[in-house]
Amino acid sequence: MKKKIIGRTREYARLDKCMREETAQLVLVYGRRRVGKTFLINQYYGNSFSFKLTGAYNKPKVDQLLAFINELNRKSHKKIPTPTNWTDAFELLREYIEEQDPEKKCVVFFDEMPWLDTHKSGFLSAFEYFWNDFGSSVDNLVFIVCGSATSWLVDNIEHNKGGLFNRQTCKLFLEPFSLAETEEYLISKGIRWSRYDITECYMIMGGIPYYLSLLDKEMSYLQNIDYLFFRKTAELWDEFDHLYNTLFAQGENYISVVYELSKKKNGLTREDISKATGLALNGVLSKIIKNLVDSGFVRENPFFGKKKKDTLYQLADYYSSFYFNYIRDNKGRDEHYWSNTLDAPARKTWAGNMFEQVCKDHISQIKQKIGILGILSTESSWFVKADKKLGTAGTQIDLIIDRRDRVINLCEMKFSLSEYAIDKDYDEKLRKRIETFRKNSKTKKAVQIVFVTTYGVESNQYSGIVQKQVTLDDLFKAKEI
Repeated sequence: MKKKIIGRTREYARLDKCMREETAQLVLVYGRRRVGKTFLINQYYGNSFSFKLTGAYNKPKVDQLLAFINELNRKSHKKIPTPTNWTDAFELLREYIEEQDPEKKCVVFFDEMPWLDTHKSGFLSAFEYFWNDFGSSVDNLVFIVCGSATSWLVDNIEHNKGGLFNRQTCKLFLEPFSLAETEEYLISKGIRWSRYDITECYMIMGGIPYYLSLLDKEMSYLQNIDYLFFRKTAELWDEFDHLYNTLFAQGENYISVVYELSKKKNGLTREDISKATGLALNGVLSKIIKNLVDSGFVRENPFFGKKKKDTLYQLADYYSSFYFNYIRDNKGRDEHYWSNTLDAPARKTWAGNMFEQVCKDHISQIKQKIGILGILSTESSWFVKADKKLGTAGTQIDLIIDRRDRVINLCEMKFSLSEYAIDKDYDEKLRKRIETFRKNSKTKKAVQIVFVTTYGVESNQYSGIVQKQVTLDDLFKAKEI
């Protein structure tokens, strides 16, 4: 019996469709670690499966096969000896499925499947044969494959060039909660914070349900962050190592890339990443970057008017960014660090930078507010470096919405405690920025300034330069489907 959970409306609808189909279903569920994949499947099916197996991290084949047969014996009420290989294991699973009622859906759930595919285990080839020779022809079978190692699932299931090529019937990529879903979830836990505090919390945890589940309603936002991140033996202190080393082989190379990206707000090109990390500019680095993008840790951020090779890569994972900025070098120094640095200038700079990321993760809400949700657009960033010889200053625009209706929105994003006031100097800076953008991009489109702020732009003699405004409340709107 499926239960209602926060968000995941589209995922529930897609699973409903799979359950109505009259042919075999191979369902691929993937997404970042801690995003709630297992929870979604368990809740939808009420923890009632015909068969369920969960892979164990860094365990040998013999242990994985023992877990398999223990589960099969529990379900079948038999005492079958442990198979010595995955081919025999899947043959036993086939026999078990054939014994089930053909008039009812047979739901098989392999959670953390990437961890079952240990070195030289033969797991993947055995699964391919099982599905092609048998599973795909069992009309009542719903086989769910799930895992946090997104790169393994993408390479070996979604983009499989062998026996599983184009075999999956449903793909569910679970994204973190939006601001609206985060607020709904916190309210369900009895936590009622201001949207300002929720947004700051989002800048640290993102919309990751597991992290949010650790918040205590008896504590303030500041107290919660101190307790979860800066207290000795805090729950999320050592999360970083688990996050990368359990998902990627050669995790240190991934961490190296993420670390360099954490130092560059605007992002780095592939060539820049190679120089900064010392990793060779080859297919291996390209694969690392692709895996980080597929897993949701890194964002591809096109550079306005440039080719794909000039794409900038930005760190998109909030927790990773917070780790490098505040956790890594603060272990045990101050258990109340977050509360004690509330007014620190560095905190304000950090919040301003992270608010830009929050905005990029809520493009749909921005487009909805300025009335262009139905208009095709591309999002990018742009900057020019200062030229001492020409005496020109550098300038940058962190979010550009290039619309098909021949309008370009240049977005200014400001995170402040009150209405944002544009003064004479900033007004002049904005006008120069527009002119520099026009000159360098050679665009013939209309250019409009959009301000995305916490509480709006203060009305004064300079606020007229702003054509459209988006506030924090607008970002908290539910995404239109």
